[in-house]
Amino acid sequence: MTESTDYQQSLKLFIVLSRAYKSIIEVNNRFFQEQGLNPTEFGVLELLYHKGKQPLQKIGDKILLASGSITYVVDKLEKKGYIRRIESPDDRRVTYAETTEAGNVFMASIFPMHEQSLHETMAVLSSEEQQQAIGLLKKLGLSIKDLSY
Repeated sequence: MTESTDYQQSLKLFIVLSRAYKSIIEVNNRFFQEQGLNPTEFGVLELLYHKGKQPLQKIGDKILLASGSITYVVDKLEKKGYIRRIESPDDRRVTYAETTEAGNVFMASIFPMHEQSLHETMAVLSSEEQQQAIGLLKKLGLSIKDLSY
Protein backbone atom coordinates (compact mmCIF):
# COMPACT_ATOMS: atom_id res chain seq x y z
CA MET A 1 0.00 0.00 0.00
CA THR A 2 1.11 3.53 -0.62
CA GLU A 3 1.22 6.14 2.11
CA SER A 4 -1.80 7.88 0.56
CA THR A 5 -3.80 4.63 0.56
CA ASP A 6 -2.73 3.94 4.16
CA TYR A 7 -3.97 7.40 5.18
CA GLN A 8 -7.27 6.88 3.37
CA GLN A 9 -7.78 3.52 5.06
CA SER A 10 -7.00 5.01 8.49
CA LEU A 11 -9.51 7.79 7.84
CA LYS A 12 -12.13 5.27 6.71
CA LEU A 13 -11.55 3.16 9.84
CA PHE A 14 -11.98 6.26 12.01
CA ILE A 15 -15.25 7.15 10.28
CA VAL A 16 -16.61 3.59 10.52
CA LEU A 17 -15.68 3.35 14.23
CA SER A 18 -17.23 6.76 14.91
CA ARG A 19 -20.48 5.88 13.16
CA ALA A 20 -20.72 2.50 14.89
CA TYR A 21 -20.08 4.12 18.28
CA LYS A 22 -22.71 6.80 17.58
CA SER A 23 -25.30 4.16 16.65
CA ILE A 24 -24.60 2.07 19.75
CA ILE A 25 -24.76 5.12 22.02
CA GLU A 26 -28.06 6.22 20.48
CA VAL A 27 -29.61 2.81 21.24
CA ASN A 28 -28.26 2.90 24.80
CA ASN A 29 -29.40 6.47 25.40
CA ARG A 30 -32.91 5.65 24.20
CA PHE A 31 -33.03 2.77 26.69
CA PHE A 32 -31.84 5.02 29.54
CA GLN A 33 -34.43 7.68 28.66
CA GLU A 34 -37.17 5.05 28.71
CA GLN A 35 -36.06 4.23 32.27
CA GLY A 36 -36.17 7.91 33.32
CA LEU A 37 -32.38 8.32 33.44
CA ASN A 38 -29.71 9.99 31.42
CA PRO A 39 -26.54 8.06 30.51
CA THR A 40 -24.50 9.64 33.30
CA GLU A 41 -27.10 8.83 35.94
CA PHE A 42 -27.17 5.25 34.71
CA GLY A 43 -23.36 5.09 34.80
CA VAL A 44 -23.20 6.26 38.42
CA LEU A 45 -26.06 4.00 39.48
CA GLU A 46 -24.59 1.00 37.66
CA LEU A 47 -21.17 1.56 39.27
CA LEU A 48 -22.65 1.72 42.77
CA TYR A 49 -24.97 -1.22 42.10
CA HIS A 50 -22.15 -3.50 40.95
CA LYS A 51 -19.19 -2.19 42.97
CA GLY A 52 -20.91 -1.02 46.15
CA LYS A 53 -20.25 2.10 48.17
CA GLN A 54 -17.80 4.51 46.47
CA PRO A 55 -16.17 7.81 47.50
CA LEU A 56 -17.75 10.65 45.54
CA GLN A 57 -14.27 11.88 44.66
CA LYS A 58 -13.51 8.59 42.82
CA ILE A 59 -16.77 8.10 40.91
CA GLY A 60 -15.85 10.53 38.13
CA ASP A 61 -12.64 8.68 37.33
CA LYS A 62 -14.42 5.34 37.22
CA ILE A 63 -17.14 6.41 34.79
CA LEU A 64 -15.15 9.06 32.90
CA LEU A 65 -17.08 12.04 34.25
CA ALA A 66 -15.76 15.45 35.25
CA SER A 67 -15.64 15.77 39.03
CA GLY A 68 -17.75 18.93 38.96
CA SER A 69 -20.64 17.00 37.44
CA ILE A 70 -20.66 14.29 40.09
CA THR A 71 -22.41 16.43 42.70
CA TYR A 72 -25.17 17.33 40.25
CA VAL A 73 -25.71 13.70 39.17
CA VAL A 74 -25.61 12.40 42.74
CA ASP A 75 -28.13 15.08 43.77
CA LYS A 76 -30.50 13.96 41.00
CA LEU A 77 -30.19 10.28 41.91
CA GLU A 78 -30.64 11.10 45.58
CA LYS A 79 -33.87 13.00 44.81
CA LYS A 80 -35.12 9.97 42.89
CA GLY A 81 -34.41 7.86 45.99
CA TYR A 82 -31.88 5.60 44.24
CA ILE A 83 -28.74 6.53 46.16
CA ARG A 84 -27.70 8.12 49.45
CA ARG A 85 -24.63 9.90 50.71
CA ILE A 86 -22.72 8.57 53.71
CA GLU A 87 -20.13 10.57 55.59
CA SER A 88 -16.89 8.73 56.29
CA PRO A 89 -16.47 7.98 59.98
CA ASP A 90 -12.68 8.13 59.52
CA ASP A 91 -12.19 11.23 57.36
CA ARG A 92 -14.56 14.20 57.34
CA ARG A 93 -13.33 15.16 53.87
CA VAL A 94 -14.67 11.94 52.34
CA THR A 95 -18.30 11.30 51.43
CA TYR A 96 -19.47 8.02 49.99
CA ALA A 97 -22.43 7.24 47.77
CA GLU A 98 -24.29 3.95 47.82
CA THR A 99 -27.48 2.58 46.36
CA THR A 100 -30.63 2.54 48.47
CA GLU A 101 -32.97 -0.44 48.58
CA ALA A 102 -35.11 1.35 45.97
CA GLY A 103 -32.01 1.83 43.81
CA ASN A 104 -31.12 -1.85 44.11
CA VAL A 105 -34.65 -2.93 43.18
CA PHE A 106 -34.68 -0.51 40.25
CA MET A 107 -31.31 -1.72 38.92
CA ALA A 108 -32.23 -5.37 39.44
CA SER A 109 -35.27 -4.76 37.25
CA ILE A 110 -33.59 -2.77 34.45
CA PHE A 111 -30.04 -4.13 34.25
CA PRO A 112 -31.06 -7.45 32.65
CA MET A 113 -32.96 -5.46 30.01
CA HIS A 114 -29.85 -3.33 29.43
CA GLU A 115 -27.73 -6.46 29.00
CA GLN A 116 -30.30 -7.90 26.59
CA SER A 117 -30.36 -4.68 24.58
CA LEU A 118 -26.55 -4.66 24.33
CA HIS A 119 -26.54 -8.31 23.35
CA GLU A 120 -29.09 -7.71 20.60
CA THR A 121 -27.08 -4.73 19.36
CA MET A 122 -23.87 -6.77 19.19
CA ALA A 123 -25.48 -10.00 17.91
CA VAL A 124 -24.87 -8.99 14.30
CA LEU A 125 -21.31 -10.20 15.01
CA SER A 126 -20.67 -13.86 15.82
CA SER A 127 -19.05 -14.72 19.13
CA GLU A 128 -15.74 -15.17 17.33
CA GLU A 129 -16.08 -11.81 15.55
CA GLN A 130 -16.90 -10.12 18.85
CA GLN A 131 -13.77 -11.63 20.38
CA GLN A 132 -11.70 -10.40 17.42
CA ALA A 133 -13.21 -6.91 17.70
CA ILE A 134 -12.46 -6.81 21.43
CA GLY A 135 -8.84 -7.74 20.80
CA LEU A 136 -8.38 -5.29 17.95
CA LEU A 137 -10.03 -2.38 19.73
CA LYS A 138 -8.03 -3.04 22.90
CA LYS A 139 -4.86 -3.06 20.83
CA LEU A 140 -5.84 0.21 19.20
CA GLY A 141 -6.83 1.88 22.46
CA LEU A 142 -3.73 0.80 24.35
CA SER A 143 -1.40 1.84 21.53
CA ILE A 144 -2.73 5.39 21.46
CA LYS A 145 -1.43 6.21 24.93
CA ASP A 146 2.07 5.39 23.63
CA LEU A 147 1.84 7.90 20.78
CA SER A 148 3.28 11.36 21.20
CA TYR A 149 2.26 14.15 18.88
